[in-house]
Amino acid sequence: MNKPAYPTLEALLADVRNCRVCERDLPLGPRPIVRAADEARILIVGQAPGARVHASGIAWSDASGERLRSWLDVDVTSFYDETQFAIIPMGFCYPGRGTSGDKPPRRECAQLWLDSLLEKLHNVELTLLIGQYAQRHFLGARRKPSLTETVRAWAEYAPAFIPLPHPSPRNQAWFKHHPWFESEVLPMLRARVQAATAGAGVNR
Repeated sequence: MNKPAYPTLEALLADVRNCRVCERDLPLGPRPIVRAADEARILIVGQAPGARVHASGIAWSDASGERLRSWLDVDVTSFYDETQFAIIPMGFCYPGRGTSGDKPPRRECAQLWLDSLLEKLHNVELTLLIGQYAQRHFLGARRKPSLTETVRAWAEYAPAFIPLPHPSPRNQAWFKHHPWFESEVLPMLRARVQAATAGAGVNR
């Protein structure tokens, strides 16, 4: 099936937010949560909205979002400035609960919309790949055998990508057992975010 050509990002986003393809399979119904603007320099690709984000309709409006903003060293106003940060998860709607946390993001979102959205983001300098699903999609065979190894090998994916663990409170044990993430990765991450949001090129 040929995908329609969209004259603007705004027109594309309107169709994304009206998508009902998975309606029968979503426990809380469809509510696609995506943020983007043509000027955005940083793209955040996460997993899928949780129940709290579904309720609010605001991406990363939960404890995970608080930690992510701390990692990036940005305030709420800057984080939700679409001219700075585009937020496009691998799944746009809350997928429901699984046996150990939320279910994986549904594949239909990336299949139907992701390429078209990326084509409209001409100014992105830095893409943050949060969690295994984003890393699998964007890095493919370049991924390491585990998320930990992929995150630690961040320099192999720079300057375009920075792989990150999910900032969920469920990952507290991971943060405790991998102190190099805070001491090595976060200072680099903050410097790159600052450079990109300041309009400077992101260089290694």
